[in-house]
Formats: sequence, structure tokens, C-alpha cells
Amino acid sequence: MPNLLALTSHQARTSLVAFDAACCLWCIRVVPPRVVRFMRVISRMGDGWIWYAHALLLPFVVGTAAWPVIGQLLVTAVIALPLYRRMKHRFARERPYITHRAHGLLPHEWPMDRYSFPSGHTLHSWAFSVVLIAAFPVTAWWLVPFTLLVGPSRVVLGLHHPTDIAAGALIGVSLASVVLLLI
Repeated sequence: MPNLLALTSHQARTSLVAFDAACCLWCIRVVPPRVVRFMRVISRMGDGWIWYAHALLLPFVVGTAAWPVIGQLLVTAVIALPLYRRMKHRFARERPYITHRAHGLLPHEWPMDRYSFPSGHTLHSWAFSVVLIAAFPVTAWWLVPFTLLVGPSRVVLGLHHPTDIAAGALIGVSLASVVLLLI
């Protein structure tokens, strides 16, 4: 009798791979150039510039209330960076343009590193947004839409699979939650 759990796991994995491939190929072939340009701007902001700007401006906007939050952001960054790098090398999942090169998929932008799982941009965006929104709920009006666009921008640009984005978001929210509970 076949192992039903293994069969189900294999089928789930196959379905996720097919879903990832379909999304990546659709984005590269169908998304209009103006949307690609917009997503490139969102992705570049997610490189870290938006978070550096927040950390620099917070003391001027909220005064001394900024320092504990900046400390939480720094702790989050110190944990997130090595964590996601270690995970990328551990899982060694190739980027969509490598995985799907037989379909002619080329990225709209070149990546910062080799592997795709999890998405570091998404992980950091969710982690930093959760920390900032927890301290200053008024920032949610613009951080939520920005954070929700960072992940898809990476898929549209051909740099990540959708499951890389989902994992990055889950890890980012989890990490921020732990930092907020402990600090």
C-alpha cells in the first residue's frame, strides 16, 4: 500500500511548483511595461532606502519616542539579515529566470544575490513594517500598501516565485512579532 502522506506531499509540492511557474511566466509575458516600471521603483525602495529614511527621520518627527523603535528595527535587522542569507544558501532555490529559462523568461532587473527562497525584500518589508506600525499606527496608511506591493514587485520583475514571497512575509511577520514580544 503506498504511503498516502508522501503521495499527498509530492502532489502538493508539484502543485506549488506549477503555480509558481504559471505566475512567473504570466507576469513576465502579460504585465504592461508601465506596471513593470512602477514595480521596479517599489522594489528599489525595498532595497533598504525606505527603512533607512524612517530610522533617520523618526527622531525629528516623534522625538525621543523614536529611540526604542529604532532599537527594535536594528535588532530585527541584525537577526533578519543572517537568517535569510542562511536560509537562501540552505535551500539554494534558483531564481525564476534560471528555473524557467527554457520558456525564455528573462528578468526585468538583475538580482542582488543568486538564490530566491525566501525573498529578503519581502521578509524585511514585513518585519520593519510590523515594528513601525506597532509603535506608530498612523504609519499603517502608507506602510501597508507599500509592504503589500514589495513582494509582488519581485515576482513581476522575474526575481522571485510567489512561494518565496509568501515565505518571506511569514518569516518577517514572525520575526517582528518575536522582537516586539522580547523588547
